[in-house]
Amino acid sequence: MTDTRRTVEAVWRIEGLRIVASVAKMTGDLGLAEDVAQEALLEALGSWPRDGIPSNPGAWLTAVAKRRVIDAWRRREKLDERYAAIAHTLDEASDDEWQPIDDDVMRLVFTACHPALSRESQVALTLRVVAGLSTEEIARMLLTTVPTVQARITRAKKSLAAARVPFETPDPSEFRGRLSAVLGVVYLVFTEGYAATAGDRWVRPDLADEALRLGRIVCGLLPREPEPFGLVALMEFQRSRFAARETRTGEPVLLADQDRSRWDRGQILRGVETLKKADAAAAARGLSRGSYALQAAIAQCHAVAPSVAETDWSRIVLHYEVLGRIAPSPIVELNRAVAVSMAHGPADALRIVDALEASGALRGSHLVPSVRGELLARLGRRDEARSELLTAAGLTANAAQQRVLREKADALR
Repeated sequence: MTDTRRTVEAVWRIEGLRIVASVAKMTGDLGLAEDVAQEALLEALGSWPRDGIPSNPGAWLTAVAKRRVIDAWRRREKLDERYAAIAHTLDEASDDEWQPIDDDVMRLVFTACHPALSRESQVALTLRVVAGLSTEEIARMLLTTVPTVQARITRAKKSLAAARVPFETPDPSEFRGRLSAVLGVVYLVFTEGYAATAGDRWVRPDLADEALRLGRIVCGLLPREPEPFGLVALMEFQRSRFAARETRTGEPVLLADQDRSRWDRGQILRGVETLKKADAAAAARGLSRGSYALQAAIAQCHAVAPSVAETDWSRIVLHYEVLGRIAPSPIVELNRAVAVSMAHGPADALRIVDALEASGALRGSHLVPSVRGELLARLGRRDEARSELLTAAGLTANAAQQRVLREKADALR
């Protein structure tokens, strides 16, 4: 890969989301905004090696994308109409005009989570546009196929265009109706930052921090809703461990081997206080803890424990059992198995994992064979464990995870 290409990719990872949001705000057309942003990237790949990298690459890409928009409008013979609409908007705008969401990226998330789209399309479109993930990465994250993801994104763009959905701040009365989808995609963005599905790095702090920022905005928009606070608490606890989750060279460090003195204690305290806000908001409405608050409570057990051995695994098992009843999923069941292995031993946990494998719910994912390999190793079934770990390594596209799994397998020779 050339230095210029690496630079372009780095700029896109940092600035891509805001470039798309800025152009979408100008055009009111999310599909067009993403298309011209990609065209701007191609132009950068052609001109930067020749002319040099501009002093402000993000502004350069945004300007090129907007010029492409104007070219597209000219081709559609609607330039005068569009200019008039923009001029009218500028004339009417004032510095003291109140906007419930004063953030282009947050508007982008709420637009992608429009009720005109199915939940599957909302998630796929937001991960593509907001997180900047490839269709391959999204497919791995959602445990589906690349053609399925491509079809969902295409349908989503067509549906938004057909419904003439504008890129604008929804009315506050619409926030609650979109809340579940918005929280879901914000957490998926964070999850990609916490454990990248592909690439050379295990963590992507840029994505995790952007998800945290968006989550905090949602808390401000809906201060009486408990689940946004639950989600932010969960992300605070998980983000607090990033400094200890990788070596200086980017190699993954598993929970049992992490230097807990490197965990961000300030961020853990923020997580504790935010979880209290979630519980208070739930109590005020006569509600029990929601799924994000329960996950945050699990993360808190890890965050406050002095070591793996001193972690309250029985409490974690209990939280997972409740979570499995209100928000059942194969991932929750797999995590429950891990907690059971620590609280009651690997044999009980292996029965849970075997049942999950037999169901086929996570077929094609590296998660089941990686956990099963760990459990078999603890039971002394080394050959079987090694086979499972190698299978898991072959199923993940993240190079750092592959190395860890293969090293574990080699240690069992």
